[in-house]
Amino acid sequence: MTKKLVVEEFADNLDARNRRGTIWHLLFQASTVVGILALIALMLNVINAAFGYVAYEARVDPDTLTVDGTPLEDQSKDQLVTLLQSELSRGAYNKLDNEKSFAERSRDDVFQLVVERIIRPKVVAVWDLWPSLTQAGEVRATVAQEYPKAELDFISWLTTDFVTRPQTSEPLTAGVRTAVLGSLWTIFFTILLAFPIGVGAAIYLEEYASDNWLNRIIQTNINNLAGVPSIVYGILGLAIFVRALEPLTSGEVFGLVDPTTANGRTVLSAGLTLGLLVLPIIIINAQEAIRAVPHSLRNASFGVGATKWQTVWSHVLPNAMPGILTGTILAVSRAIGETAPLVVVGASTAISFDPESPFSKFTTLPIQIYQWTSRPQSEFRSLAAASILVLLILLLSLNASAILLRNRFSRRY
Repeated sequence: MTKKLVVEEFADNLDARNRRGTIWHLLFQASTVVGILALIALMLNVINAAFGYVAYEARVDPDTLTVDGTPLEDQSKDQLVTLLQSELSRGAYNKLDNEKSFAERSRDDVFQLVVERIIRPKVVAVWDLWPSLTQAGEVRATVAQEYPKAELDFISWLTTDFVTRPQTSEPLTAGVRTAVLGSLWTIFFTILLAFPIGVGAAIYLEEYASDNWLNRIIQTNINNLAGVPSIVYGILGLAIFVRALEPLTSGEVFGLVDPTTANGRTVLSAGLTLGLLVLPIIIINAQEAIRAVPHSLRNASFGVGATKWQTVWSHVLPNAMPGILTGTILAVSRAIGETAPLVVVGASTAISFDPESPFSKFTTLPIQIYQWTSRPQSEFRSLAAASILVLLILLLSLNASAILLRNRFSRRY
């Protein structure tokens, strides 16, 4: 009888545990589905704003800008420069020439300036993708009634021209080339600072540091720094890199700028600030990757007469590298989307020339997106949506490159 009760009690407990397991399984499954649906909704919202009908009017008819009977589209670079010189004021023309000499500009760049500064197409109405597809007839009727002089085109805001054009004040001619180059320059210096220092610190803490009060304090501070708000790092970067180290970050010590006009709000300052931001993350992830290497591998290396450094360099680090690169991917993903630290450091919200050195003024894609979304016109929200897609493509490309590198290390070791 007692045995039977025990069996029944065990069966009841087993059923209860199975029910609880099923409930938790469904909860975990539901949370995954909710996350996927939220991501899909976000992407659909971005894509919806990046395509659609646009009604615009040209302030100056392009047909009136012929030179010796040559239409505007077929004019040479010299003819376009002459057209700019004749149509713009002397001050406006000289300002463009000072920003970047016309001799150094390509024909496409000069043509872009003609469209932007002379023709000046003005967007009068914008429709997103969904109403453009489902209410096309109503859209055409609205344009014919309210904007009889406007042209209506179904456009994609995300084009190759959009990626290769610099930023302008006109939505139809604006691009993100300057912002993309600024993001790439910034991330380059971020990795250049954070990766070697982060991996070096992780090696010291895991392989060489003894368990004493000083190293415990260091470890605790590293763990705490990983959770510090990014704006705090921006203030730190402003104090150290922009102001205290201004002669270095502005290029003054190298004789590249006039000391009276030196400014530390450069690509180098931004990269170093983001490097400090992601440094604790890289250190913690690298420590976990090094800690995961089996101690038997170290003992085998010591057994054949290898020194401590030879063991770390030839056995521990290669086996930990896939995990270290995974942590670096996560850190770079965070850095490339940061806005607050760069605003504090001095990223420009309106800049039309590309960064050409570590000491150039800069903007980045997140800053560009923020600047466009803060404007009231709907066409700039469409530009922001296209910029978000560019940022996602850039981020996925960088991550894919890092993953391929990580997999290569995994196969080798």
